[in-house]
Amino acid sequence: MSQPTVARVWRAFGLKPWAADTFKLSEDPLFIEKVRDVVGLYLNPPERAVVVCVDEKTGIQALDRTQPVLPMRPGQVERRTHDYVRNGITDLFAALNVATGEVVATTRRRHRAAEFLTFLAEIDKTVPFELDIHVVLDNSSTHKTPAVKKWLLRHPRFHFHFTPTSSSWLNLVERWFAELTRRLLKRSAHRSVRALEADLKAWIATWNEDPRPFVWRKTADEILETLGAYCQRISDSGHE
Repeated sequence: MSQPTVARVWRAFGLKPWAADTFKLSEDPLFIEKVRDVVGLYLNPPERAVVVCVDEKTGIQALDRTQPVLPMRPGQVERRTHDYVRNGITDLFAALNVATGEVVATTRRRHRAAEFLTFLAEIDKTVPFELDIHVVLDNSSTHKTPAVKKWLLRHPRFHFHFTPTSSSWLNLVERWFAELTRRLLKRSAHRSVRALEADLKAWIATWNEDPRPFVWRKTADEILETLGAYCQRISDSGHE
């Protein structure tokens, strides 16, 4: 077959053999129950309560390019050196208010249960005392320590809702992290961790001046049906 014929077949069937992607199916035995629980919070939030999505963006590097970035100009894309200098790292703790889009966030140099508890206390201060707090979060070990469980007993208005394992896409704060990366971190340069943390704080303050919530539209049934069809295609592919 000629090269143009092969190209036409690829276009007709939407094939891109040069491209590849990754995937990971959750093996959580409570996958269905957790999907219904979290999606239920998004689509039908409880009354007299706030729903927040919490996670940590760990290991954010303070990177400085070895040469200045060349800005975009007619006929030329923005150019950056391929190499950089590492000047340390920080961790960002963030809680996204699902209803308003506002974000409570703080940076820490370590990522342990102690720092997580401190962040929970910050969330507690920002929510009116008469409202319950429903927290969507992942299965990190720092979220399930005995100290965290004791703290929850002392703060009964907090309710944890864990996403299934390998299912970070179900946590809306990950969508906000993507915005942070695209708008700030991807093009930034920092000569110190302190400068990076100041930049993060300023960007988050600007975001909160005009927050935009991310609207969840898929129902739990639609998600489960799509994943079921995908699993069927995998099982029919001839691979065990």
